[in-house]
Amino acid sequence: MAEQITNYKCPACSGPLHFAGGSGMMECEYCGSKYTVEEIEQRYAEADANAVDAKKEADNKPSGEDEWEVSTEQWNSEGMKSYTCPSCSATLLCEDTLAASSCPYCGNPTIVPGQFAGVLKPDYVIPFKLEKDAAVDALKKHYGKRYLLPKMFKDNNHLEEIKGVYVPFWLYDGKSSGDCVYEGVKKEVKKTATEQITTSRFYRVERKGKMSFEKIPADASTKMDDSLMESIEPYDYKDLKEFNKAYLTGYLADKYDVTAEENAPRAVARAKESTKNALRDDIKGYDSVTTKSTNIKVEQGKAYYAMMPVWMLNTNWNGKDYKFAMNGQTGRLVGDLPVDKGKLWGTVIVLFAALFALFKFAVGWQVGISLIVPAIIAGLTGLIMTGNMRSVRKKAAAGAYVTEGGIDITFRSDDFERQTIDKKPIQKAN
Repeated sequence: MAEQITNYKCPACSGPLHFAGGSGMMECEYCGSKYTVEEIEQRYAEADANAVDAKKEADNKPSGEDEWEVSTEQWNSEGMKSYTCPSCSATLLCEDTLAASSCPYCGNPTIVPGQFAGVLKPDYVIPFKLEKDAAVDALKKHYGKRYLLPKMFKDNNHLEEIKGVYVPFWLYDGKSSGDCVYEGVKKEVKKTATEQITTSRFYRVERKGKMSFEKIPADASTKMDDSLMESIEPYDYKDLKEFNKAYLTGYLADKYDVTAEENAPRAVARAKESTKNALRDDIKGYDSVTTKSTNIKVEQGKAYYAMMPVWMLNTNWNGKDYKFAMNGQTGRLVGDLPVDKGKLWGTVIVLFAALFALFKFAVGWQVGISLIVPAIIAGLTGLIMTGNMRSVRKKAAAGAYVTEGGIDITFRSDDFERQTIDKKPIQKAN
């Protein structure tokens, strides 16, 4: 038995409605009528309740009733379910985590209310603010004037897929406390006529502090790359709204398949990293600081279930898939780009040759300087240029989600331990 789904239709002309991020309203694709989310949700409340009841009935139904037993086992094992479109009566087969989509036959946006029954219903949603055109424009800007981007990739690149997805997230509250010990060094350099004297003073530096975090995000879908999702952060929680299914119309949406408990270690790790960074940043006045020990604890608070807007863009070039993601609220787009190796090596070689000639002129045939130094500079330049082609980076810290006031330093200690003196003779120029 196929489960029920809901199509939101225009009260004026019965055309399909979708949520438009630009206006923040439900818009009809045919007559142009606009309605608030609350108006449409109230109109369809009874239909959604019936769909939820239908799902519960289907979940409690004895195995094999009204179905072929073999077929049921096959689809269950593949994580698929069937739904009936109320507009054209087509049976839709899709993944069992799907919560919103569109009918491939009649094109009507569809919602699966039963996916949000009971504990599966999200607490919050951030609605899409940016439309598909904004995602395409952002990708073009992402290509920009990147010198190492292959010309053929930019000229012949055609998007194979672009879709707006509400990605399930867990948002975690928590409090941290940290106690870190460092070694700080202050150096003083003096020169005489014959030698250079370096005095190094070593200190035992200790900092203790505590921080509070609100709604550290961690995506709850195994289909999404964690690094990709973290790279499009942060989200602005000023737009965080109580969940309403109407916001999902016109977009894809999945329910979570990673529980709050399973995802919690990611949030804890991010809170610890932010606490560690904040304690380190409180230390000033040293020429160098080395971490000796860290002891950071996180007290977990409440976890919220939320749906976040993401535009996913996929393309293929030279047999390799390239995936890009854009924050549907802020417009931040990330995605690694291919590198033209010919341009890369050409740049490194030309830079090395120019630096070699410069250093040869300046220092003569001192091999250690005229060869090694230009090679190091040219190599580092190549690494920096290659790194600029990558924008997907795992962001372990959660600084964007620290509550107002930041870290509260509860203890500071800078104790002198020892001193060393290093003397080096000064070589006279010939």
